[in-house]
Amino acid sequence: MTWMRIQQRRLRSSRQTGGLTRTQERTLIAVKPDGVQRRLVGDVIRRFERRGFKLVGMKLLRAPEKVLAEHYHDLKTKPFYPDLINYMSSGPVVAMVWEGYNVVRTSRAMVGDTDSAEAAPGTIRGDFSVHISRNVVHASDSVEVAQREISLWFHSSELVDWDCCSHSNLYHM
Repeated sequence: MTWMRIQQRRLRSSRQTGGLTRTQERTLIAVKPDGVQRRLVGDVIRRFERRGFKLVGMKLLRAPEKVLAEHYHDLKTKPFYPDLINYMSSGPVVAMVWEGYNVVRTSRAMVGDTDSAEAAPGTIRGDFSVHISRNVVHASDSVEVAQREISLWFHSSELVDWDCCSHSNLYHM
């Protein structure tokens, strides 16, 4: 069974425990060139670790144009697309895969609105972003998009499955 099939199966499956459904998801979080240049990588990592998510993949790279073109394929018709690709390839990016319960939806809330003027204080973009085009971080916006993005940025051999703790102590409401 391929890694992607295992992940799809894992993401679709949920475990019932006393009425609580727990689904482990994975998401792509990428610190963009402005975030790397401003030395914000540690702050981003700290927020995800404190939230209780598990880091299963990370790398520092200059994003290849082929990866960027596929990653932003839905924006190709936008007038800002060439500038976006130029910016994203202008410096290093820290790509990360985080795992956890509802990690996709929670990450989007932690990251905040794309437009820094609209991003709430306490979110990554609300605290660090200076402009809509320099908004520090990318976060996948759905489980399906996360699967696609993770496979663009990472080979399966670059992701590490590991146990960090038992979730058997979750209480039920």
